[in-house]
Amino acid sequence: MDTSRQRYGGRTELKEPSHEMTSHAARVMERCRELARITDVAGETTRTFLSPAARRCMKTVTSWMEAAGFEVRIDGAGNLHGLYAGAQPRTARLLIGSHLDTVPNAGAFDGVLGVMLGLELVEALGGKRLSHAIELVGFSEEEGVRFGTPFIGSRALVGRVDDQLLSKADAAGVSVRQAIVDFGLSAGAISSAALDERTKAYLELHIEQGPVLESEGLPLGIVEAIAGQTRGEMRFAGAANHAGTTPMRLRRDAVAAAAQWIGEVERHALDTKGLVATVGRVGVLPGAGNVIAGEVKASLDVRHADDAARADAVRSLIAAADRIVRERGLSAEWQVLMEQSAVAMDMRLTKIAEDAVIDAGVVPFRMTSGAGHDAMVIAERVPSAMIFLRSPGGLSHHPDEAVRQEDVAYALAAGLNFLQKFDETAVRD
Repeated sequence: MDTSRQRYGGRTELKEPSHEMTSHAARVMERCRELARITDVAGETTRTFLSPAARRCMKTVTSWMEAAGFEVRIDGAGNLHGLYAGAQPRTARLLIGSHLDTVPNAGAFDGVLGVMLGLELVEALGGKRLSHAIELVGFSEEEGVRFGTPFIGSRALVGRVDDQLLSKADAAGVSVRQAIVDFGLSAGAISSAALDERTKAYLELHIEQGPVLESEGLPLGIVEAIAGQTRGEMRFAGAANHAGTTPMRLRRDAVAAAAQWIGEVERHALDTKGLVATVGRVGVLPGAGNVIAGEVKASLDVRHADDAARADAVRSLIAAADRIVRERGLSAEWQVLMEQSAVAMDMRLTKIAEDAVIDAGVVPFRMTSGAGHDAMVIAERVPSAMIFLRSPGGLSHHPDEAVRQEDVAYALAAGLNFLQKFDETAVRD
């Protein structure tokens, strides 16, 4: 449990955001809603990696960036960059960003809010140049929807887009490499996405996508770490047979085995502090109502801030599946689809973020992110920090996803404080 309330005397009242910040916040939210109307699927917000809607979105954001004084470019992975130069040439850079792609039928704020906040922070400077340059990036892909692999955009910045990733194909058989070419970019120019050597830090502002801040009655949170993730698939193989003529005791029902295992997944997560484990997708073959299932494929998503605890949980759940199929005369096969270690945010940068939040009139609250973010990739190369905004109802990846205007105003105030404090450290360094 966070001790910030104790360290700050249990103070929970908030200083009201200024009228100026509230006005800026209104524009941020309107821009997010405008971008939500740019979609590949009519009637909902769906925008995937380098799709036609992604192109239209980048064009719109480019116009806003240029009007704010950014020099804009698109790198070889389709990431949108805007450079707001510092007071002197070749100064250190602070990277601010988040992603512009969405899940299917998304809300208006996941990812996009962080980019619009970065844009508004520069506009709020009113033309002032800082000792460091600000580079704003809208990552082309974070969600992993089109190609089943997340973080393509931020991976490109740290040099982790290889031939294997470029060869992955979407549902239409189009590879990542071909999608880049079809967008008008060169797959051979991926290296142009690499972080500039002058980049000294990364800041990401993002909706929490969960209920913690709302339960604490706080608008902002400071992320200390991003939980590690294991994603995989468990395949249960039994024997398909007639539902009416096969006695219960003679069945090798893959659905029954999978259902028993799914219950074990939930029980294990409930019994393990800090662990979340989810079976979010189940595929049944042959999938007929009058046929005992011969095969079930069930996804598994396991997350924990401690990598050892996560690995132990995965081993336990694999063992549970093996025990279940032995008892039932079936077989099971586990396939790992993604392993992502937990990532700690930079301590020094996190302290700057905490002080910035305090100066904005908000009680500091440190927390772990259960969701993955581009910051966990960028942190491989440069010190990184994250600030969360409260998610009303804890709702995200849903059309009703929302933010409060006053929370956006607090985030802008904290962001401006962060810029000033980082600028002071850049001068000293």
